[in-house]
Amino acid sequence: MGIEYKIKFAVPGDFNPSALLKKLPSPIDRSSMVEIYNYALEPDGFYFIDHLVSRDVASVALRLFIDEALVYSPSVQIIEP
Repeated sequence: MGIEYKIKFAVPGDFNPSALLKKLPSPIDRSSMVEIYNYALEPDGFYFIDHLVSRDVASVALRLFIDEALVYSPSVQIIEP
């Protein structure tokens, strides 16, 4: 159970997510060993799922994905698939 988001933007062909991945908070809640969020890079943007474990951590991660998309596009579309 969770909330899914699609962050659509024009992904450049040479997109390298390594700098973004270094900024992300841990997707695992260490005390319970439960996944907080997950993500995937897709041809038309990012897929993000918040597993509703830690709102604080998931919101930081989601914001980082949105900010990264805005580096490459003047606007992004965020939808719940």
